[in-house]
Amino acid sequence: MPLSPAVGSHPPKEEIYSVSRLNRETKMLLSQNFCSIRVEGEISNLAQPSSGHIYFTLKDSSAQVRCAMFKSRHRRSTFKPQNGQQVIVKADASLFEQRGDYQLIVEAMEGAGDGQLRHQFEQLMRKLSDEGLFDENKKKVLPRFPNTIGIITSPSGAAIQDILVVFRRRAPHIKLNIYPTPVQGIDSEKTLQKAIHSADRRNECDLLILARGGGSAEDLSLFNSESIARELFKCKTPVITGIGHEIDFSIADFVADKRAATPSVAAESSCLDNEQMLGQIEQYRSQLTRRALTQLNQHKQQLSWLTKGLLQQHPSQQLFEKSQRLDQLENLLQKAIKKQLQYAQSLLKNRQNLLQSYNPYRDITLLQDRTDHLTQRLTAAIKSKTERQKHHLSEAARTLEAISPLSTLARGYAIISDVCGQHLLNSVSEVQVGQNIEARLSKGSLICQVKEIHNG
Repeated sequence: MPLSPAVGSHPPKEEIYSVSRLNRETKMLLSQNFCSIRVEGEISNLAQPSSGHIYFTLKDSSAQVRCAMFKSRHRRSTFKPQNGQQVIVKADASLFEQRGDYQLIVEAMEGAGDGQLRHQFEQLMRKLSDEGLFDENKKKVLPRFPNTIGIITSPSGAAIQDILVVFRRRAPHIKLNIYPTPVQGIDSEKTLQKAIHSADRRNECDLLILARGGGSAEDLSLFNSESIARELFKCKTPVITGIGHEIDFSIADFVADKRAATPSVAAESSCLDNEQMLGQIEQYRSQLTRRALTQLNQHKQQLSWLTKGLLQQHPSQQLFEKSQRLDQLENLLQKAIKKQLQYAQSLLKNRQNLLQSYNPYRDITLLQDRTDHLTQRLTAAIKSKTERQKHHLSEAARTLEAISPLSTLARGYAIISDVCGQHLLNSVSEVQVGQNIEARLSKGSLICQVKEIHNG
């Protein structure tokens, strides 16, 4: 027989969420579990309001999600999004609490094709790194005083010419063996692999240089080949790579015993001189920098996680959401203004039609004639008044000229004052012998010194 609840007992009370609390805690769950994720899709409904933020929808064949990229992130991005583009975004999942809309806050964006190539490159890098092909401990020591150096490159490219110039200038005594091979095009991978294998098997060189001039990422893709990387790793002869320009990095660079920025630098690295010693110092500095950067990146990653947690409560996050709401209100305001303007234009047209029916053209013509007549009378009166005023002004000017001190000065008199010109002197008692005084003439003034004083 089932037990009955005790008299006066109550069933447990279910927790009731407010809408605000539900949205807030859902947002926290999304932010904590979907942080810095990569999502691929097609851009649609792209909007770029005056605030500098951008909004769009990311979709695939069966679903879509709203996205926002704020001004600070958009300004640092070189990628220019357009409707219909297939992209990969790095974003945090979030929730716009005011509407309860789920969205992605985008940190970075790139074309899907570029992302796929980079993903394949990074996958191969991780694979080869895990197998130890990049292990510094397995790299061979470069000979300090090589007698014979082999050069694996295209015989018609600019790289071979640059290398030969360097050796003629720095080490003309070193014997050079050239192993010609194409460095791009059909079957170039197999040909290059055979050239590396042959140069190593013949064992006639103390050091090998694998070189190619600059080019596009597609031109340099040969040196990201897994087969080339493995062939380099099997070489018993030390290898220096000089591929592309200083900013170009390939998998072959990481496998080789030493990577040089360009073919010319590779040639310089293979023969020792004073500049080489400086280069070794620079290499030690670069190794230290790389290690420091690795640790710095690790600390930055830890700081990034802590920062993201803090930003959930940071005022800037609230500011972003308010900014997003402001963009929506701006859009609504523009629509309302446009609608009101259309209504006002329609009303104005109706008023113009009504006004036209009461056109006072005849009355205006009569008033215009009368205005012209009054204008003529007013002009004549003004002219007469002006002539009288001119006459009075001329009389006053003559009177003023007669009593003006300037007229007195023009007759040879002078006004005597102290040097500062602030006090007029009327008596010899106001000055002393040796004192400087100013005499103002009709044209200019004189600074005079009192030599003698005569009373009377």
